[in-house]
Amino acid sequence: MARIENLNDKSDDQLVESLGELKREQFNLRFQSATNQLEKPSRVREVRRDIARIKTLQTQRTSAAAAK
Repeated sequence: MARIENLNDKSDDQLVESLGELKREQFNLRFQSATNQLEKPSRVREVRRDIARIKTLQTQRTSAAAAK
């Protein structure tokens, strides 16, 4: 699970890359869930929340840049 402190240290490009990886993982987890092959159901929730954290941070950075 990604903590917000760890995400703050990443650049915008790194955040985009992490977001892409998490979205792929989310897709794979949904596929596993649909076929009843999911080992850790809690991972779906963690990934969803990590995606939300990254998107929130991106929005904050965008609005801060626009305010300058």
